[in-house]
Amino acid sequence: MLLRKTPVALALAAIFSSTALADPGPAPSAPASADTQPLGELTISATRTARSTDAVPNTVTVHDRKRLQQRDARDLKDLLEQDVDIAVRASTPRFTAAGASTGRAGNEGINIRGLEGNQVLMSLDGIRLPQSFSFGAFASGRVDYLDTELLAGAEVLRGPASTQFGSDGLGGALLLRTLSAEDLLSGSRRQAGFVSASAATADRSTKLSAGGATAFGPWTVLLAGVAREGHGLKTRGSDESPNASRTAVNPSDVKSRSVLGKLGFQLSARHALLATLETRRRSTDTNVLSAVVPIIDARTPATAVIGLQAQDRLDRQRLSFEHRYEDLEAPWVQVVRTQVYTQDSKTRQFSAEDRYQAADRTRDGLYREQLVGLSTQAQTQLPGQRLSYGLELSRNRITALRDGTVPPAGETFPNKPFPDTRYTLAGAFVQDEIEAGELSVIPGLRLEHYALKPSTEGYTGGAVVSLSDQAVTPRLGVLWRLQPALQPYLQWSQGFRAPTPDQVNNGFANPAQGYRSIGNPDLRPEHANSLELGLRGTLGRDVRWQLSAYRNRYRDFISQEIVQGQGTPADPLVFQYVNLAQARIQGLDARLAWQAAEGLALSIALADTRGDTTRAGVEAPLDTVQPARFTAAARWERGAWDLQAAWQHVAAKKASRTSNASYFLPPAHDVLDLGVSYRLRPDLRLAAFVNNIGHRKYWRWSDVRGIAANSPLLDAYTAPGRQLQVSLRAEI
Repeated sequence: MLLRKTPVALALAAIFSSTALADPGPAPSAPASADTQPLGELTISATRTARSTDAVPNTVTVHDRKRLQQRDARDLKDLLEQDVDIAVRASTPRFTAAGASTGRAGNEGINIRGLEGNQVLMSLDGIRLPQSFSFGAFASGRVDYLDTELLAGAEVLRGPASTQFGSDGLGGALLLRTLSAEDLLSGSRRQAGFVSASAATADRSTKLSAGGATAFGPWTVLLAGVAREGHGLKTRGSDESPNASRTAVNPSDVKSRSVLGKLGFQLSARHALLATLETRRRSTDTNVLSAVVPIIDARTPATAVIGLQAQDRLDRQRLSFEHRYEDLEAPWVQVVRTQVYTQDSKTRQFSAEDRYQAADRTRDGLYREQLVGLSTQAQTQLPGQRLSYGLELSRNRITALRDGTVPPAGETFPNKPFPDTRYTLAGAFVQDEIEAGELSVIPGLRLEHYALKPSTEGYTGGAVVSLSDQAVTPRLGVLWRLQPALQPYLQWSQGFRAPTPDQVNNGFANPAQGYRSIGNPDLRPEHANSLELGLRGTLGRDVRWQLSAYRNRYRDFISQEIVQGQGTPADPLVFQYVNLAQARIQGLDARLAWQAAEGLALSIALADTRGDTTRAGVEAPLDTVQPARFTAAARWERGAWDLQAAWQHVAAKKASRTSNASYFLPPAHDVLDLGVSYRLRPDLRLAAFVNNIGHRKYWRWSDVRGIAANSPLLDAYTAPGRQLQVSLRAEI
């Protein structure tokens, strides 16, 4: 039983079982402004200061704690599924031991308006999450490094975010916040907690989580833990053959454990300290039947794979210390927040391949980041304006190792796909929020320096080169509160993303198969120039709407390309990361929310994006851009009941919007999700969600991108059919 394997959850339940039961009630809404017009949710990501989403000059979506609890998503892919301009790439695992990495990265990364992976900033409590990395059959994603159950908020910022957060925010930012003691304690309560259990059919998983917070004197303590166990995510593939023709998901066991602890101390009315310790471990054991040769006879080659077992492990530990100062009566500096942190994350992937008559072989890959950093931000309130300014410094030691038995011809194990690299980022920023009557003007400027310093120790891939540079990224936002029903806004911003260590220095060769990869010491950072124009407004207190159009231009766009060769041992293909001449992404989105009646909320959203790249005068579509999407949602809350429904329509992927005519183009599809929850008692809630209630067979472009149209295995990449999730949550 899962329950027996989670002593943290049992201990928390016991600690808080004697606490008086109380109705936690709904999360407090944002206060109305002086003219009684309703505000949107509060956002931090847009300006690094607290503002309403209706008072920022760009598009931001906020998932607060109440919304997170209502959705009870298994992961970020579930949580962000209804966002029309966001996707989380996660292909079906069909990897091999030494060749293909298909699906091995799990939930790889966030796609925002056509950019994804390391081009999107992801941070947790202000600390960057590890980057994605792939090399050969090894592939490590970013999204599985966290558990949504421990989140208290998630914000998605569209467009370049380099002025606010530095490198990596080229396409946008996903900012996540973990639970704090204050999220559980409300009013005068000194103790509070929760216990939650859920089960889902999509991956036959179960989850048990518990958390508790207490306050005594100047101290606050939070402890929370999550345990999950499940299997591979189901597809609509029905072929369960134990070989390469299989379209059903490969058998796998997935386990994860996450623990979060926070200790706060109020030094005085102005000063507070917070220490945070977080740890996460996720393991996936897979019997990769899709890699097995289907028939063994006299014609079967000696190297044929007759069995493949894989064990993947993901670990992340974080320790941080934070000091907060706040004195709103101070003449010069009213708020200062400083954080020092260390984070150690690693992904290890092991494969054991049983071959027909040839020697069995193994592959053991490791990717690790060891991050230390400091950030500080201050605010000064002046007449009619608010200044924000700060410094950030981080140093990341990034390493990778390839090991195993029976290495490729001409290669020896262990070796490194790129040299151990010390990656340093240092940035300083300033921002002014100027309020002049009905006009808000928000200029910002950031100076960022980056340096990659590789080590030659143990690296045999060739010469290495150090790389350093700096970037200045300005930003200007303007919001005109013309009238409540019509408020135009504009944002112009620039962004940049520094090259990663494996893009600058890498070396690998497989002469027998006719290919090799090389580094690029002349690689330049990517740069973005973005313009977003929008209109938003409110109609009375019941309707909020927004319409925005954006155009992003990129130069020195980084892409891995074949730069020479014919694919033969004598003239191998040469892969190299290069700077494309330019890339362009443009689109529009529209959103409307209507409080139709007491307890009844309706909303719709639409997004359509197009993108292309140009290299050597040749223009081609940008494949990471998603098809147009439309969603309509309804929520009805009355008494103990909470009912919700969401319909999503995704347009067909057009051939004119892909770079390769041989790609499979998913047809249009419609998906309907339904959910219901009921409070058995004020402190006890039972919820059920049915996703894809029509049991539609469909493909997500983000998950199937690059698969050939004539592949006999298309069903293997389908999204899950009808799926049920139930949960029970008790507030203590």
